[in-house]
Amino acid sequence: MTTAQARGSEPAETGGRTITTDIPARLDRLPWSRWHWTIVIGLGTVWILDGLEVTVVGNIAGRLSEPGSGLPITSGQVTGIAAALYVAGACIGALFWGRLTDRWGRKKLFMITLAVYLAATALTAVSFDTWWFLLFRFLTGFGIGGEYAAINSAIDELIPADYRGRVDLMINGSFWLGAVGGSLLSIVALDTDIFAANVGWRLTFALGAVLALVILLVRRHVPESPRWLLIHGRDDEAERIVSSIERKIEAESGGPLPRAEGEITIHQRRSVSFAEIGRTVFSDYRRRAVLGFSLFIGQAFLYNAITFGFGAILTTFFDVPSGHTGYYFAVIALGNFFGPLLLGKLFDTVGRRVMISSTYLLSGLLLFGTAWLFDRGSLSASTLTACWCVVLFFASAGASSAYLTVSEIFPMETRAMSIAFFYALGTAAGGISGPLIFADLTGTGEVGDTVLAFQIGAGLMCAAGLVAAFLAVRAERRSLEDIAQPLTAAATRARERVAPGGTGRPGGPEHA
Repeated sequence: MTTAQARGSEPAETGGRTITTDIPARLDRLPWSRWHWTIVIGLGTVWILDGLEVTVVGNIAGRLSEPGSGLPITSGQVTGIAAALYVAGACIGALFWGRLTDRWGRKKLFMITLAVYLAATALTAVSFDTWWFLLFRFLTGFGIGGEYAAINSAIDELIPADYRGRVDLMINGSFWLGAVGGSLLSIVALDTDIFAANVGWRLTFALGAVLALVILLVRRHVPESPRWLLIHGRDDEAERIVSSIERKIEAESGGPLPRAEGEITIHQRRSVSFAEIGRTVFSDYRRRAVLGFSLFIGQAFLYNAITFGFGAILTTFFDVPSGHTGYYFAVIALGNFFGPLLLGKLFDTVGRRVMISSTYLLSGLLLFGTAWLFDRGSLSASTLTACWCVVLFFASAGASSAYLTVSEIFPMETRAMSIAFFYALGTAAGGISGPLIFADLTGTGEVGDTVLAFQIGAGLMCAAGLVAAFLAVRAERRSLEDIAQPLTAAATRARERVAPGGTGRPGGPEHA
């Protein structure tokens, strides 16, 4: 094994050393192991909590507004003000914590943000007045937003290049496993034959806090990203972590690991200015910024076209009782979960450009088809749900690939902030612009207006798919340092690991 070696000294203005290391190559050449499953469980399961949160709140709105709920709040305040505050908290939290994730490290932040979520969720469960409920919905979102930046950064930097795509998609898609659980949990929790009206809804939030505590305990065993440590002058610690991982995997496999191929020379520095991050993402990598913007906006509007007013569409046009809409939602949530799970491997084998563009285009075209059938009156509640399920099978893989894309196509020093920016952008578009557009359309009770909502979402998804066909980066099975060279890199010497269709060129800045 080759250790990180100091060679020379760094220029005075950055205050660090120049080192040459093979640690990124050593991480990327690791075979899949039990240790990697620990990372997936410790970091990835928070998306299940997010899905649980969002779904439960939507489903318990009616109960919270009823007399005897223990909370003087209206259904409109729950689905309107509280939902908007959760979205605002997530957007602000992503940007706030994202910046700190790049400066303070991945581990410190994914522990802090989960603790914020845990505390806010637990305090939501004991809400006694409307202002208290609204405040802690905001703080819950604030913690979740930070999780997205810290977790995606850590996962991409710890998972080997050959598996990064499928693992990232599977983890982001697990949001919908939480949504299934939230749908079914709300049915049980709101049954007054089992729980009193002022108890059941509180237990749903309490369960979220308990699950977060379990995850927090597991996360204690997840190390800091060695890549982050290298850049921030802690190469000895990075070496200890990687050597420990290698020993565990060698003991598990019963043989030596293959030799790592490739080194990188970096100028260590403690921090990167906000101005440098902005210049890098929006000037040096502006084509990639356009790609990220397109993918997030497309998926945000498609999901709002289908899911915003989901229950209202079923009850208005198909006379489905409001108490039964949770069963239909559980079905489309399963479609969302299985999409990334079953298609994820193809993003590492067939490739990013083909899979991202095809999942976006296919889901958009299928939604256009669903809109046409709905307009003709050819669908029932069951067949409409089946159509949505198929659309979202592909759309969920595409939406998850948006998070994967922005977490791997920008330099390491900007990674968390890039994820935070595009996440906040997509969340704001989905949580603010989307409802403003789709609430009126799906709420009129007119078939033509709902069809138009479907068509808007489908059109933007197809447009994003076309952008991906031209601009998507062939990042499959390539190291992060190859896809986007770190800002601190002085030189690279590596054998390029190129996936089918790759260019084999280092990922330097774009000037198009």
